[in-house]
Amino acid sequence: MQPTRSFSSALNGHNSRFTRLGGGPTRQQTRVGFLLLEHFSLPAFTQALDTLVTANLIESDSCLSTTYGLHEGSVTSDLGIVISPAALMSTSLAHSLDLLVICGGLRTPLVASSELSGWLQALARKGVALAGLWNGTWFLSQAGLLDGYRCSVHPEHRGAVAEIAQTSHVSSESFVVDRDRLSAASPAGAFNMLLEWLGAQRGTELTDGITAILAFEASRYRRTTPALQSNISEPLREAINLMSVNLEEPLDQDQLAACVGRSKRQIGRLFQHQLGTTPVRYYMELRITESRRLLQYSDLPLLGVAVACGFVSASHFSKCYASFFGYSPSKEKRFGCIKSLARKPR
Repeated sequence: MQPTRSFSSALNGHNSRFTRLGGGPTRQQTRVGFLLLEHFSLPAFTQALDTLVTANLIESDSCLSTTYGLHEGSVTSDLGIVISPAALMSTSLAHSLDLLVICGGLRTPLVASSELSGWLQALARKGVALAGLWNGTWFLSQAGLLDGYRCSVHPEHRGAVAEIAQTSHVSSESFVVDRDRLSAASPAGAFNMLLEWLGAQRGTELTDGITAILAFEASRYRRTTPALQSNISEPLREAINLMSVNLEEPLDQDQLAACVGRSKRQIGRLFQHQLGTTPVRYYMELRITESRRLLQYSDLPLLGVAVACGFVSASHFSKCYASFFGYSPSKEKRFGCIKSLARKPR
């Protein structure tokens, strides 16, 4: 069965893993290279790489990654794990890269290399975006590629970068994305750095989906609450919050308008102008998204999930669910991580 309904932009990211993005013309792959330097930070590298791998779960073959080494042979990470890069850095100019990430680490030697600087400068001339993880930023500054840019680097090496890149601003933030220069000072910063850049390349629906998947531990226990845009109006924000806490017994449109202090027509205009959907459709999508979370992560029976999300019957719930996801709720994967609270007989 194919889904007959699609989610509006506000909630599409939460469900993109299950509904798949796209449907239109195939978009060009985003190609990212990782230069692994000796003693590079393995956690920072894997956080950045995980962003791209997860993107492919949502939008098949959307991202392609390649690892590079400066020399033949393997490279040892900061955790002592040895990795053999797929290609030499000298071949990177022949590849159609969108981004090259220089992966450094706390113990990565800061040794100037005119050869590496030359490769980086050539990639920059080709329009390839350049990034540094941990002290990988230092190599960008050494090549003169951070002049006039903001950047982030691990505190141990801020002074070294500031000394070379005197016309750049060395930030204390965990990551910085400044036009075609990216930098991160920590593993979490590496994840957020790639996420922000990828969102600019392929859209925030994809990155919302990545965040929803990789926030697995939190999503098991947290009721579905969409990330609200910072520029939405306060009445709309209040309406969405009211919907989020009233899923089991959904408010009708008159009740919602009265609680927000606006007319029903005004509420409808707010949803249409700021989210591109109607209050009724948004409310339904919110309930369907929460029902998927409960099906996956709770041990509630099907009828219990239906009731918890405001559906009058299991059959109505099943029909609505299938219209969005293309299969019935009875076929959803059930992990049962959260036990429902059963009332004990008195």
